[in-house]
Amino acid sequence: MTRDDTQDDIEGVTRNVSRPTSPDGAILIVLSGSARGTTFAVPGAAGAVAIIGKAATSDLVLDDETVSRKHLEIMRVREGLRVRDLGSTNGTRIGAATIREALVGPGTVLSIGDIELLVAVAIDRVDVPTSRETRFELALGRSEAMRRVFGVLERAATTTASILLTGETGTGKDVLARSVHLRSGRTGAFEVVDCGAIVPGLVESELFGHERGAFTGAVSARAGAFERADGGTLFLDELGELPLELQPKLLRVLESRTFRRVGGAETRGADVRVVAATSRELRAEVAAGRFREDLYYRLAVVSLRVPPLRERIDDLPMLVESFLGGRLAVSRETIHALSAHSWPGNVRELRNVLERASALSAASGEAELRLVDFPPSALGAASASPAAGGEFDPALSYRETRALREAAFERDYVRWLVGRHAGNVSAAAREARMDRNHLSDLIRKHGLKKG
Repeated sequence: MTRDDTQDDIEGVTRNVSRPTSPDGAILIVLSGSARGTTFAVPGAAGAVAIIGKAATSDLVLDDETVSRKHLEIMRVREGLRVRDLGSTNGTRIGAATIREALVGPGTVLSIGDIELLVAVAIDRVDVPTSRETRFELALGRSEAMRRVFGVLERAATTTASILLTGETGTGKDVLARSVHLRSGRTGAFEVVDCGAIVPGLVESELFGHERGAFTGAVSARAGAFERADGGTLFLDELGELPLELQPKLLRVLESRTFRRVGGAETRGADVRVVAATSRELRAEVAAGRFREDLYYRLAVVSLRVPPLRERIDDLPMLVESFLGGRLAVSRETIHALSAHSWPGNVRELRNVLERASALSAASGEAELRLVDFPPSALGAASASPAAGGEFDPALSYRETRALREAAFERDYVRWLVGRHAGNVSAAAREARMDRNHLSDLIRKHGLKKG
């Protein structure tokens, strides 16, 4: 790739970038001041130096009276990023400690005068090697889309960087979060807080705990999620539902790594790695004023979109086998029919459909899941009428209802199969391992068009 190609790629994502991005996508995000939100790509070449300061000739210009003309330099070294204060007036700090020189990584916040810079990773635009593995701890996937996710998490899991997982409901963000914890080597607990399932008035207590008598009903002291996850990982599910008034408190914990219980005076440490997930578009929430921009940047040190099942349909056979655990066989025809569905509920929907189908199969004593065990909605059907769907018509016998369902499944499957091959009956028959004449008979039987 040429330097110009790299620069074109950067300009589509970042602002105020004056150098090519580094191979691992290290960036600085300005968290405060007039340049808040500005993103700067750290030089990628070993030994290349970027100057940060108020001078117009600086690589990252911060126009603030507390920032010196040449305040700080940042350099790529083998161990990571080396920052060195250039004799500034107001100093450079990491937390409460003033530094002259330090090695930093993702998640570090540098205070330059009154301006804060977050070290992060622009994963979505970095050429991260696709994993060779089809499993990342508890998560499965042989598709390129999922192996790219695994490639990112394999690199990020052993760091302390916060991770933000975005994507549709049911894509398995919770499984990936737990897998990150397992791969991280952290010995503490994995704690889950569902921000959308807790009564708003109790979210603070759930996160930070409370002392006895802190509020009505607090009859005894209780440890919160940050305390229970000490030394481990805290998974904040449905982060976008976190009440706006609590977001500053969460931000302070992430900044200081300390907290207090509700109603308490003791300051407690928080050795916790945070993984968050949301089905909301948090950038839009920030723009609408419903989510704090600074909190977003703190949590999205590594931000990763988890693809929906329809974008990783090659993983479906592997997922089916895993969910069934070898209890039942599944025919090639059934896998093809399941692959025709768009799966709006993603992996969670697939799991639920398989559980239902397994129960029906077990009731009938069958050793193999068949099309008749699945609702038409899981087989790509455009609609599910009572006669064709999972509801039984009391006016019909069981045998009549079963026949109607089987006919509907057959029609939907044949329609999908022929459409998959753009009307090429021979190709469709080969894939389904079906005689071409038999497939033609089925097409005529159901009044379907070949092209």
